Amino acid sequence: MADKIEQEFVSLDDITGGDLYFGLAESYQIRYLAREIGKFKATNPGLNYHITSGDTEQVTEKLDKGLLDFGVICSELPDTNKYNYITFPDTDIWGAVMAASHPLAGKKAITVDDLIGEPLFSSEQSWQREIKKWAGKHSGELHLEGSFRLSYNGSMFALEGLGILLTLEHLIDCSEESGLVFRPLEPIMETCFYLIWSKHQTFTPIAERFLSQITQPFVYSADQSAEV
Repeated sequence: MADKIEQEFVSLDDITGGDLYFGLAESYQIRYLAREIGKFKATNPGLNYHITSGDTEQVTEKLDKGLLDFGVICSELPDTNKYNYITFPDTDIWGAVMAASHPLAGKKAITVDDLIGEPLFSSEQSWQREIKKWAGKHSGELHLEGSFRLSYNGSMFALEGLGILLTLEHLIDCSEESGLVFRPLEPIMETCFYLIWSKHQTFTPIAERFLSQITQPFVYSADQSAEV
């Protein structure tokens, strides 16, 4: 914390430099943020940025303590009494990642009935929120075999046939060579992502300048991706 406060004063003398601190949930949409940081770095060569990963609880806790400038969280709308936010342009699709040899791998989509009796992997936050809501009255029939904060680690257990990972699309390599497959959940479940920052935070000059850039809608970044 002391280093971050000290940097605030250093940045006053060098508006093209300074430190930005981000706490990020996992999503393929992070590429939009990365693109904005890249553009910002081009005009602010003295920028240093620091990235940590975590779920909504971890990110908001650090943001509330003043350890982060910005956070990316998923699912529920941010608390507007505490945070300002920008919504990412896309939604993330939930699905099941499993070994290509799994009996359910031949299905085009996975229902809650398919998952009853199967050992399942998920983050604890997702299990209590998104998955519980999606499964509805059948949520009590699902078995959480193990919880993982990082989807990649969970996918390695799925690859070894220990269970099925419930996660977002695009986070795990499910190419033919990977030995894994991704099958969307049915009914479809989508998650929104938000870039948030504290309403009561005093930004460093470099953070203030970055904020002025990204308040231009992320939609522009999404349109650029569509053209590639």
